[in-house]
Amino acid sequence: MAAAEATEVLQQCGCKGIRTCLICEGQRCGDPPWQLSPQKTHHFLYCSDSGWAVGAEDSDFEGWAFPFPGVTLIEDFVTREEEAEMVRLMDRDPWKLSQSGRRKQDYGPRVNFRKQKLKMAGFCGLPSFSREVVRRMGLYPGLEGFQPVEQCNLDYCPERGSAIDPHLDDAWLWGERLVSLNLLSPTVVSMHREAPGSLLLCAAPSAEALGDSVIAPSRSVPCQEVEVAIPVPCRSLLVLAGAARHQWTHAIHRRHIEARRVCATFRELSAEFGPGGAQQDLGRELLQMALSFQGRPV
Repeated sequence: MAAAEATEVLQQCGCKGIRTCLICEGQRCGDPPWQLSPQKTHHFLYCSDSGWAVGAEDSDFEGWAFPFPGVTLIEDFVTREEEAEMVRLMDRDPWKLSQSGRRKQDYGPRVNFRKQKLKMAGFCGLPSFSREVVRRMGLYPGLEGFQPVEQCNLDYCPERGSAIDPHLDDAWLWGERLVSLNLLSPTVVSMHREAPGSLLLCAAPSAEALGDSVIAPSRSVPCQEVEVAIPVPCRSLLVLAGAARHQWTHAIHRRHIEARRVCATFRELSAEFGPGGAQQDLGRELLQMALSFQGRPV
């Protein structure tokens, strides 16, 4: 991108409502009408080797943990050369301004989630450079039969203060697995659970004890005071399913964007649009179009 074009992009803002970025925050005067999300009191770190969330060092819950199912992290899913080529091809197409300092490219149907309606207009498939990525996904345990019908590319930049608020992805149209490919720089996905009640904690298991019987819980912590950090290395694939998909919101804080980051998120169809579902015919049409790999951003 030319220097003049880069400067222009950094001066533009796509925020609406209470969401903000560094661009609009610098343009507003007076007391800000928005507030940052409250900081969680207790921090845990997801351990991909054990599948447990472990209390952060020097915290009140250091040495304590709880199972955190539904997360799969596949490191080095693409090579450095593949990463560079994918981002090069993405940058050939225009990026649209989005909320909270992000830019986006959408490959998928136009959806009104509130009214549960969608339109095929303009959608002609996932991009050609994703064909090999999708094929490779199906080779990994837990991703058998994964057929994405939508791809959303998000561009994060520290100069814009890019972030994404805690949220749950829609479950009417999108299916069980959310799959994200992290490119250009590492980040941290922060998980929150707003449900009432408490999480039961055990003494953090050692690697040798993971195969033993479940350790009896002996401490608890309110769900709403917990944040679980999932470190996501560059070029890795993150899969959220089960409880991590439906019960825990996911977010990326501004402080965890230290360099340009591009994320490609792939979504499959829900059971309603699958074989035997109420909208299986529409689902079949969407899937056929998506997997033609002839798409441009809509």
